[in-house]
Amino acid sequence: MTEQPELKTIGLTPAIYCADQALFHVTRGVPLGDALSMASDFLFLAKTLTEDAAYARDTDRHAWAAHYLTSMSKALVDDAVKVLTRDRDNELASKRTGATTEG
Repeated sequence: MTEQPELKTIGLTPAIYCADQALFHVTRGVPLGDALSMASDFLFLAKTLTEDAAYARDTDRHAWAAHYLTSMSKALVDDAVKVLTRDRDNELASKRTGATTEG
């Protein structure tokens, strides 16, 4: 039985922009399970904050906190998707290249 290496983040995904420049990126080398678990925690907190924001009419701090948490969550999930689809995308690209060189 072949042991598969643990999948890890590739760190290419930006999160939160400032003046059209990514301010943060997902860190490379984090185990995918840990990264997705953190995204889940961020999303839970964002959900709670959006519920609070629905009732707090005097401030927008809940909404902004939820916004930043969901941005970070999206970056983590997007980075994980890049890792999980990397082999499939490489295989498809190889097939396309092989088809064009044979024709």
